[in-house]
Amino acid sequence: MSSIKELKKNVNNVLGDLIEAVYIVEAANGKQDSKEGNKIIDSAIATFDDLIEKINDRKVENRKKHLTAVRAELEAKAQGLVEEINKLG
Repeated sequence: MSSIKELKKNVNNVLGDLIEAVYIVEAANGKQDSKEGNKIIDSAIATFDDLIEKINDRKVENRKKHLTAVRAELEAKAQGLVEEINKLG
């Protein structure tokens, strides 16, 4: 099992890369600050806050199983955001 610190970095890197992808797609299409792009960015930030809160929750019964579920949730939510980014372009 990787460390909690690595999981937090992974959450930060994945969602940060998705936010950067929104900016790149918007710049390529000449649509800076579009409502759709802002919605995706807001969703990524909300996902980040939610996942970090879940990682920091120490009151769970089975911590290892909980963190595995957080990893799976990160993957699922990131995939959903990627699909939304692809619709932008």
